[in-house]
Amino acid sequence: MGSGVAPWKVSLHGGHSGEFCDHATGTLREVIEAAIAGGFEIYGISEHAPRHGERYRYANERDKGWTLEKILADFEAYGEAIFRLAKEYADRITILRGYEIEVVPHDRYAEIMLDYRKRFRFDYMVGSVHYLHDISIDSSVEEFERVMEIAGGLEALAVEYYAAVSGMIEALEPEVVGHLDLVRKNGHLFGPLDTPAIRKAAERALEVAKAHDCILDLNTAGWRKGLDSPYPAPWLLQRANEMGVPFCFGDDSHGPELVGAGIPEAREYLFRNGVTAVTVLDRRGESVERRRVAL
Repeated sequence: MGSGVAPWKVSLHGGHSGEFCDHATGTLREVIEAAIAGGFEIYGISEHAPRHGERYRYANERDKGWTLEKILADFEAYGEAIFRLAKEYADRITILRGYEIEVVPHDRYAEIMLDYRKRFRFDYMVGSVHYLHDISIDSSVEEFERVMEIAGGLEALAVEYYAAVSGMIEALEPEVVGHLDLVRKNGHLFGPLDTPAIRKAAERALEVAKAHDCILDLNTAGWRKGLDSPYPAPWLLQRANEMGVPFCFGDDSHGPELVGAGIPEAREYLFRNGVTAVTVLDRRGESVERRRVAL
């Protein structure tokens, strides 16, 4: 691999491809080639883990005729492909083999997700919460409204969301926590997401993240979803920084054309909010190490 690349330029959340994800484009090989072309020396790929159960299939998956059996088989194929391609490209780029977990089914997701890690020898895990009450909060506004109705309003939903994040961290101890305030994606349409009750729940999630040595994903997809900042929002970012919770970059790319998207802007965003370093992962032999690097 070459030299002169900024050591902070590492993305740990993203690299989804149309080969294994219904709402992404391109192939896994094309994603890796895009990372090389984009000047990355280390790039983390974290494909979505399957959601066990017919009711969790996305509308896109149903429209494409993707059965649960296919989704499960595709993830097994991903586990094999990422291992093989990381070795193939090892002299050009360090590919970190990751996966992004799901918190469904609620009563047994931890067992399922931890088994994936062991079975496929993944380097790291991105812990994300996309579901509450078995309904996606990351999809349509209509589904989000259904969850709001069940929860008893926006504030109650957001408090539940951060409690779910805390529970996920305690159950799985992921290296990276994905898009910490994803609840903003649809929630910003319905009211404030920084009330005292919400802040208290979010701060509890930060305390749990710190206790389990998690890294927070500075996720550039927030901009692409029409928000005025990436995930997390300034107030949450600043509080995490005050508490000593580290950050990493995540392009959350769902296709080769989005590899590295928004990372230079995210670096400036961190600077503006008082963050001067990020934490990266790197492979050393068969193990993965973490280190703090200046921006």
